[in-house]
Amino acid sequence: MKELIINSIQALVSSEKDTLANMANISAVLNDYFDDINWVGFYRTKGNELILGPFQGKLACVHIPYGKGVCGVAAKEKKTLRVSNVHEFDGHIACDSASNSEIVVPLIKDGQCIGVLDIDSPSFDRFTEEDQIFLENLVDVITPYLTCI
Repeated sequence: MKELIINSIQALVSSEKDTLANMANISAVLNDYFDDINWVGFYRTKGNELILGPFQGKLACVHIPYGKGVCGVAAKEKKTLRVSNVHEFDGHIACDSASNSEIVVPLIKDGQCIGVLDIDSPSFDRFTEEDQIFLENLVDVITPYLTCI
């Protein structure tokens, strides 16, 4: 199933040049794929902060400084963060108080973080190592088709 999702998303993004459209469709596919999540989407790099991009879920924070919250730290460190309990993450930014766990995968292009893929869950310890590997593989496939906007 995971290979089918990655192949389907690659087919979507490879035939569309608009980054916002691609991010919107990827968010929709992932929202349908994952169970027990309450938010999935993108933040885009603008200067030294992340700006909200296309997503599925409740209202979200619009500006996240690099190095702040799970998304900002993942972007600054250019590494995936899988957080079992966001309330124990130093500097967590609570955009939705119903979120209890989170995974954030940075989008690295030409050595620069151009944004992050962020998924939240109302359950603690929702995201597995298998989820992380899947999402990192997905990001490797989609990032060449995305631009910093």
